Amino acid sequence: MSGNGFGHTFRFTTFGESHGPAIGCVVDGVPPRLPLSEADIQPWLDRRRPGQNRFTTQRREADEVRILSGVFEGRTTGTPIGLLIENTDQRSKDYGEIKDTFRPGHADWVYQQKYGIRDHRGGGRSSARETAMRVAAGAIARVVLDALVPGGVGLRGAMVQMGGVRVDRSRWNWEECAANPFWCPDPVTAAEWETLLDGVRKRGSSVGGVVEVVASGVPVGLGAPVYDKLDADIAKAMMSINAVKGVEIGAGFEAAALSGEDNADEMRMGPDGKAVFLSNRAGGILGGISTGQDVVVRMAVKPTSSILIPRKSIDIHGNEIEVATTGRHDPCVAIRAVPVAEAMLACVLADHLLRHRAQCG
Repeated sequence: MSGNGFGHTFRFTTFGESHGPAIGCVVDGVPPRLPLSEADIQPWLDRRRPGQNRFTTQRREADEVRILSGVFEGRTTGTPIGLLIENTDQRSKDYGEIKDTFRPGHADWVYQQKYGIRDHRGGGRSSARETAMRVAAGAIARVVLDALVPGGVGLRGAMVQMGGVRVDRSRWNWEECAANPFWCPDPVTAAEWETLLDGVRKRGSSVGGVVEVVASGVPVGLGAPVYDKLDADIAKAMMSINAVKGVEIGAGFEAAALSGEDNADEMRMGPDGKAVFLSNRAGGILGGISTGQDVVVRMAVKPTSSILIPRKSIDIHGNEIEVATTGRHDPCVAIRAVPVAEAMLACVLADHLLRHRAQCG
């Protein structure tokens, strides 16, 4: 299987399956002499960890990370950093009844067509379990950004829509994201989502959502104007996350309804002699290059495909069947996608920062 790595100068490659003994990754391109330990990575993994409330999968994984290489006496050596997380709460028997069936909305059928073999236990390599290693790599990317960008880069994610219910941006408060299980910046909407998701869970169904990630303090000049646009790599990063079906930067799809004069981010000179943008519909990126404004990204996450409500499908023998997926699943996978989206944005920014320094000094 190809395509298990992401990035250029800052690059990580993941390995492992949902119900294998462990998952892991190798992070390459990290500058030497940066302070790094498991304690710098674990808090970010804890934010993604399953089983923390009734609104996420009840699989109980500690997600304790071990650094296997690339760090000596508390500092990076510049060599590949190996990371490992053991799987400790697999229940493979939950998938025994569907080993010969193809679950609608899952990658089962295309895996079988492409490779002629698949791991039916939790989806194997296609499972969202893999995203734990993205979060670990993202934690290292944050260390790189903090070390190389004066003042650091602030990365914050929030869920802004569940099903058809959106947050009220007039009530936006980043501090509220840590006060509810949905990473919701609007406490009123968070209460509505709780009622909504309880109903979804009781029906044995699922619901989708929209996640927004904002990066502040991004230097001007990251990205290249043709094939290596910063927003192009961000879009690829977000689209590579499980269940993501759409990505937009800044005004995104709403820009199609704007006039040219409304969409353009006008500029003036600030009192310090630097350019000031009067709006940010571009989402902090123009011509594929960062402007220094906040980079604003949103991604649409489809409803979890593993549901208890029977759906029409086929099995490996070509029989037409109905499938109801048992086991432990997220009724709204967008919730735990928030820290994953933050991590992927951190990785893209760290990669482009190192590439920019290599070319432009």
